[in-house]
Amino acid sequence: MLKRIAKVNMKRSYYISNECGCEECEECEECEECEEHEEHEEYQYLNLIHDILESGVTEQGRNGNTKSIFGASMVFSLSDSNIPILTTKRTAWKTCFKELLWFIRGDTSNERLREQGVHIWDDNASRGFLDSRGLYNRDEGDLGPVYGHQWRHFNAPYIGCESDYSGQGVDQLQHIIDVLKNPDPIARASRRLVLSAWNPCQLDEMALPPCHVLMQFNVSGGNKLSCALYQRSGDIGLGVPFNIASYSALTHIIAKHTGLVAHEFVYHLGSAHIYEEHIEALKEQLKRRPYKFARIEICETNENREKIDKYRIEDIKLVGYKSHETILMKMIA
Repeated sequence: MLKRIAKVNMKRSYYISNECGCEECEECEECEECEEHEEHEEYQYLNLIHDILESGVTEQGRNGNTKSIFGASMVFSLSDSNIPILTTKRTAWKTCFKELLWFIRGDTSNERLREQGVHIWDDNASRGFLDSRGLYNRDEGDLGPVYGHQWRHFNAPYIGCESDYSGQGVDQLQHIIDVLKNPDPIARASRRLVLSAWNPCQLDEMALPPCHVLMQFNVSGGNKLSCALYQRSGDIGLGVPFNIASYSALTHIIAKHTGLVAHEFVYHLGSAHIYEEHIEALKEQLKRRPYKFARIEICETNENREKIDKYRIEDIKLVGYKSHETILMKMIA
């Protein structure tokens, strides 16, 4: 059922007047801006924007006003090294992948992101924001037991971002890798390959409770790896494009690391919302037509072959990424 719904949503469901002047591009065969006339998986995202703008409920929340719906799903193919990095605006994919590798390493220090030129956590790592969470004794830049800590050291008592947690807590990510590397196809087909970032015992220690909270991996046909993500809260303008790219890349990395083939990314959203500050920018994005998705190449090295936390941004290459220009939106902490 979900795939049938996704298939329908891969077609544009709203009317856009085109700069090329053709009615719905029915008579245009060579317009570069309109080169993708038929089904495209990015229309799932664009149609979601349109649905929220048209039928979303206006809500007043913790950090501003939004238009929101509850419950949405998308399915993206990862076959043939395909990766769904959105094309209707320029996506900062290196920033996205640097954050992903930071998660994989179990890191929780914003300073190590800043050293790489990544500033997406700056507001949440600030003194003022930490104090607003009651984390008065937490050093500025220390985000607490957020994603990476839960992925690699689930529920280990949190001391600080510079502490060594080796052997502490549950290494959920390594457990999944170990099962996927099992030569027994029955073991690899386990329905228990679940990783949770939502730990009620430590939520109050986190600078920000996790938005993307639960992932499940699945192997079909003996070697096809898919990932399903449940996200409790999705900022459609800024966060969701990163989440699509990040978890698709994670699936490709794990597939490479375990000798499998990346197959699909299945994305489920709870609260899908648009901040009022982003509405006009997203209306502009709806006027654009998607380009063909890029391909991802992951380089295996002597270091990362044995340990997944040894992957570096230099080991990941994007091939054929073509996009429209950047659309600026304000980050809402």
